[in-house]
Amino acid sequence: MATSTTAKKKNTPKATTAKASKLKFSKEQYLKWYEDMLVMRKVEEKVGALYIQQKFGGFCHLYIGQEALVAGTASGCKKDDKHITAYRDHAHPIALGVHPKYMVAELYGKRTGMSKGKGGSMHMFHKEANLMGGHGIVGAQIPMGAGIAFAEKYNGTKNVTFCSFGDGAARQGALHETFNMAMLWKLPVVFIIENNNYAMGTSIERTTNVTDMSKMGLSYDMPSFAVDGMSVEAVHEAIEDACKHVRAGKGPVLLDIRTYRYKGHSMSDPQKYRTKDEVEAYKNQDPIEKVLKTILDNKLATEKQIETINKKVKDIVEESVKFAEESEELEGYELYEDVYKEPNYPFIKEY
Repeated sequence: MATSTTAKKKNTPKATTAKASKLKFSKEQYLKWYEDMLVMRKVEEKVGALYIQQKFGGFCHLYIGQEALVAGTASGCKKDDKHITAYRDHAHPIALGVHPKYMVAELYGKRTGMSKGKGGSMHMFHKEANLMGGHGIVGAQIPMGAGIAFAEKYNGTKNVTFCSFGDGAARQGALHETFNMAMLWKLPVVFIIENNNYAMGTSIERTTNVTDMSKMGLSYDMPSFAVDGMSVEAVHEAIEDACKHVRAGKGPVLLDIRTYRYKGHSMSDPQKYRTKDEVEAYKNQDPIEKVLKTILDNKLATEKQIETINKKVKDIVEESVKFAEESEELEGYELYEDVYKEPNYPFIKEY
């Protein structure tokens, strides 16, 4: 069960169940979750293989195992809501409806990439999908997410900003300043801890005396909940409940969404800090397999229909790689384009 760590107060969102009852969601929703999460998984698996083949360089952080978190967030939000996250950001655009070929092209540094090939793995942006970026500086997106939420409130919208960060980034001092201001100003933001138990190889237990990260909002009276991040239903329900609270003008919510990454922190991670048995135990909770079981047990699709979806996903992966490899390389002069410049800024001489 998703549990609240706030005292029982009036006007706080209710805790959500970690497991939805049978057929609580529609057949269409379950099939979409299955297909979307499978695309994320298969694209990331292919990206890992391409990285080993040195098809592209730089850092590369895979989302394998955490798909339910972003799929449930996407299904529980509204179209005009804003999203900002860290550098483990390949799955976020896919969940928000962006074809993965543009993400893969970004990895390749191609002009057709999501950031015109200039950001790479850690900087996926998409204006139309309201993805305000992956960010390479640890924890930088926390105050930036509050800033985006401030703009939404200032402009009088009812949009929610989803600000995602890892359990390691939660140790940044800027988090506390941000939480204080967000509660004081009742900003429309849902803070999401993508809690996969480890920072860059360091467990939660080695970084804090407070291992229940949902308690981090307590000193600010921020409604805070622990959520089963291996259940897409639980994530969806938690997001919906949080949004009701935030859209009502009652301020932010903190969700400690407990998930697990099956791969290392990055492609160069030897993973000596955890056991194979631990990883296998979490693989038994695979969110994609859970959704597939629900579909088959409730006869929402036949085996043949599932095979058709699997084939479609395979084709999407192949199309994405082909698109990236055939896209044009950047020209040298493009280094000087898309650079922020404010004309007539005081004391800046034009040369």
